[in-house]
Amino acid sequence: LPVKGLIKKTIYEQFCGGETIEESEAAIKRLAKSGIGAILDYSVEGKSTEEAFDFTKDEIIRTIERAKDDPAIPFSVFKVTGIAPLGTLEKMSSKKKLDAKGQAKCERIHSRVNEICEFAHSIGQPIFIDAEDSWIQDAIDRLATEMMEKFNRDSPIVYNTIQMYRTDRLEHLKEARRRASSDGYFYGVKIVRGAYMEKERERAAEMGYPSPIHEEKKGTDHDYDAAVEYCLKHVDEVSFVAGTHNEKSTQRLVSQMYERRILPNHPHVYFSQLYGMSDNLTYVLAKNGYNVTKYVPYGPVEDAVPYLIRRAEENTATAGQVSRELDLIAKELKRRKAL
Repeated sequence: LPVKGLIKKTIYEQFCGGETIEESEAAIKRLAKSGIGAILDYSVEGKSTEEAFDFTKDEIIRTIERAKDDPAIPFSVFKVTGIAPLGTLEKMSSKKKLDAKGQAKCERIHSRVNEICEFAHSIGQPIFIDAEDSWIQDAIDRLATEMMEKFNRDSPIVYNTIQMYRTDRLEHLKEARRRASSDGYFYGVKIVRGAYMEKERERAAEMGYPSPIHEEKKGTDHDYDAAVEYCLKHVDEVSFVAGTHNEKSTQRLVSQMYERRILPNHPHVYFSQLYGMSDNLTYVLAKNGYNVTKYVPYGPVEDAVPYLIRRAEENTATAGQVSRELDLIAKELKRRKAL
């Protein structure tokens, strides 16, 4: 449908920085004025050709180059599915034997991931590897671990991402930290609740295996808070980012940092929210000296649609979050009017 203009002027401008890095500069500068870091996220998904994967890899490297020596962009990020075919990642995760063609694809995936992380390491730019669907996550975890083993020897450069709505992730986090400690490299991790809950449950039901997701939200909340507390306990050797729009979890981490006498700007502790969401958390954290960032997605409008759909459908807290933020804005307007 011919609705690109409508999308760009509404939901796209709310959640994305622009169609290019250059168009995103205004958002980067606006956030930086308030002490908030930007994370440029090239949000193109659903490609399937080797040429498209190589183009995306090159664009990710451009975001890393843009971030070089700029405190306004403390992290870079990429999704492995942006540079790799889904089918190959699924076979790698299930440890199925690959034929010659599949092996060649696997080697190209490894080469792209290595090229991105090696470049990030060469300029000292920390980079996140985003988490994805559970049936391809094992391959992503193994790639992330290998990159950390290579590039996190002197400082945390590569960060894996863990979705705590999965019932097995708390133990995975602890084992990954123990492995890093034993092998002598920094463990970098971004902790989130998760973004693919409905898809995970539907696939599990269709294929007849137990859902990997907590049955109730309180299970996810418990594991998320436990994961953050575990990382804080090992903050000398773990660098972590608490990615959350949850006010209670944010307040809890702030309180724990205070109790442990960990400074708000400790280099191993960051908070993060998505661009266009939870500004009430982001700006208050920045004002009080905490390390805080916003994911700033960018890319052609038509290619960013899957990301925008997830913001609308998969983040089930969005409606409540927007309602809370509108309520806070209304209260602030009343306060200013009274003054």
